Amino acid sequence: MEGSSLSNKGEPLISITDLYKIFGAHPEEALKRVRSGVDKDCLLQDSGHTLALQAINLNIFAGEVFVIMGLFGSGKSTLIRHFNRLIEPTSGKLVVSGQDVLQLSDKELVQFRRHRLSMVFQRFALMPHQTILENIAYGLKVQGIKKAERLQQAQQWLETVGLAGYEQHYPSQLSGGQQQRVGLARALCTDADILLMDEAFSALDPLIRSEMQDLLIELQDRLHKTIVFITHDLDEALRLGDRIAILKDGAIQQVGKPEKILLEPATEYVEAFVRDVNRARALTVETVMNPPISRITAKTIGEALDQMKKLPEDYGYYVTEEGYQGGLLQETLEQAARKNAHGELVPDLFEDWPVVTPDMLIEQALPDTLEADHHLPVVDEHGDLQGQLSREALVEVFSESHPVAS
Repeated sequence: MEGSSLSNKGEPLISITDLYKIFGAHPEEALKRVRSGVDKDCLLQDSGHTLALQAINLNIFAGEVFVIMGLFGSGKSTLIRHFNRLIEPTSGKLVVSGQDVLQLSDKELVQFRRHRLSMVFQRFALMPHQTILENIAYGLKVQGIKKAERLQQAQQWLETVGLAGYEQHYPSQLSGGQQQRVGLARALCTDADILLMDEAFSALDPLIRSEMQDLLIELQDRLHKTIVFITHDLDEALRLGDRIAILKDGAIQQVGKPEKILLEPATEYVEAFVRDVNRARALTVETVMNPPISRITAKTIGEALDQMKKLPEDYGYYVTEEGYQGGLLQETLEQAARKNAHGELVPDLFEDWPVVTPDMLIEQALPDTLEADHHLPVVDEHGDLQGQLSREALVEVFSESHPVAS
């Protein structure tokens, strides 16, 4: 499983090893039965104990949005509450930046919660008797920051989340979406390394929820926080997550990048889970593009024509040290070569084809791809040719065959 070993990102910021949580009067005795092979249903029926989490192994890396998702009762909220020890595990290990969180003293745990973690809750958890600015500054107050400094920092975050002018309002005067912006600003204001978001947008209506997702994506592009995001909504997970862990009955079914989970489900449960996802809105061009084999790099018309004849198609993409310049047709090169084969490739010879970017959603690229008589060039933000997008690649993605990964 991808989440159970180190990746090329280096050491994980958060590492969870063999974590179990059992609710009941005698969890240690129940754990022995679980380790011997007793399943969740039998454990509950025979002993009244609830197996909430079993054999959780995860690595979460600095700067990534790691989504933990599952249906209600899957154990996702129980899991996130282990990060700050709001819930104590029955067994297992949880390490943050090399520090075993489960071994912290009460005093150390208080400091850990104040400085390393911030949390955004589903129901906002704002203090009704304090102004919006005071709510945002609350975490800094707990840290002992002087009033003038904490209010100044709170003001900056209030403006960052788009609530300038609401400083002296109270939570009851704000809409649900505005209240959640306050909750997000309060969490970010403490400058904690890790942001825990437990169903943070679930209580919002669809339009406001989408706006909050946009805001989180925008902030993450700037801040590069480590975010652990809990949701039961697969579309939300696919939109926000760099990687996703899917839980069922307290056990991890699959960990991977969104496209990996969509295209290579590891279990029948995951396959059923992703079956009805609108792939055009979930996958990017990068996940389906092919390598840019139709590159033309020649200096002259004649050399370009020679390169063209070796390609599988009668067109290509002209690339220089400055990046992608435009499309070339074999017919155009043949006509130009008859006049001057030694002439340079000039802009008048180029085709102004639609260009797509690697991070563009397939939904956005679909119209141009279907209308084009050729594969579309995929060009990144620096102007470099990264691939080519074909109709065939899109057909494969939208096919009904979704085999479970072996």
